[in-house]
Amino acid sequence: MRKIILTLSLLLIAVISNAQKDFQGVAVYESKTSTSDFKARMEGNKDITPEMQKMIEERMKKMFEKTFILNFDKSASIYKEEEKLDTPGQQGGGMRMMTSFMGGGGTYYKNVKEKIYTVDKEFMGKEFLVKDSLKVYDWKMEGETKVIGGYTCYKATTVIPASKTDFRNFRMKRDKKDGEAKKEEAKSEDGKEKKTNFFNEVDMPKEITITAWYAPEIPINQGPEGYWGLPGLILEVNDGKTTILCSKIVLNAKDKAEIKAPNNGKEVTQTEYDEIVTKKMDEMMEMNQGQGRGGMQMRMGR
Repeated sequence: MRKIILTLSLLLIAVISNAQKDFQGVAVYESKTSTSDFKARMEGNKDITPEMQKMIEERMKKMFEKTFILNFDKSASIYKEEEKLDTPGQQGGGMRMMTSFMGGGGTYYKNVKEKIYTVDKEFMGKEFLVKDSLKVYDWKMEGETKVIGGYTCYKATTVIPASKTDFRNFRMKRDKKDGEAKKEEAKSEDGKEKKTNFFNEVDMPKEITITAWYAPEIPINQGPEGYWGLPGLILEVNDGKTTILCSKIVLNAKDKAEIKAPNNGKEVTQTEYDEIVTKKMDEMMEMNQGQGRGGMQMRMGR
């Protein structure tokens, strides 16, 4: 009898172990970045016609509202934008430039067991393969809960340095001066109106607060983009400007995805990649010194 019980126990352990090994899921996320401050600036710019504003807003919506797919197992995941066919000529040069600053497309691979990540990025026409250690988030567990897609989720927050190479972190500068003072400041030494450009009108915060909602019912240490480190799948993330919300989850589907790191591009660390992007941004700021606000925005609309 003992032998039968022992055999059944070993069989049960093997079944559970095999089930955990084969466990896999897919989550669909909708990412949306607020562009209200950019729209407010356009509305106050006489150089932009209503037609131009509408065209720019449509292109910004395409760039700042996207769908991503997260395929995951117990230890690793790949996060990638849903593939869509672009209409020829739909993105102008300026919009491609802004997309480059946001990191391009690519596949974001995370291995939470080995605590490493790999992401292939396209920047200004060049391919990079960023490989580095996962960021360790100092999550603070909050008492709030809410239901997302039928799962009870718990709130967690953390504060992190803002990435200077992520265009989504840019904030338009707020006008705090009144009419006459503002007009005087806008004049150069010869009394003529100073010209401004896009880079003069944006700020980069030093740090941002991340709010995440995770589901313990899906006990994996994963989430969208580079987010991880909570006792359950992260179903929603907000950084004050961008919200990434899970819209669909499928666990243990018949068709299994291949979860492996990308391998195309020049291999660099995150620090090296940030230095490359920052240097290019500085060069573009110098090139645009003295150019009018309208000129920059015209290029964005082409």
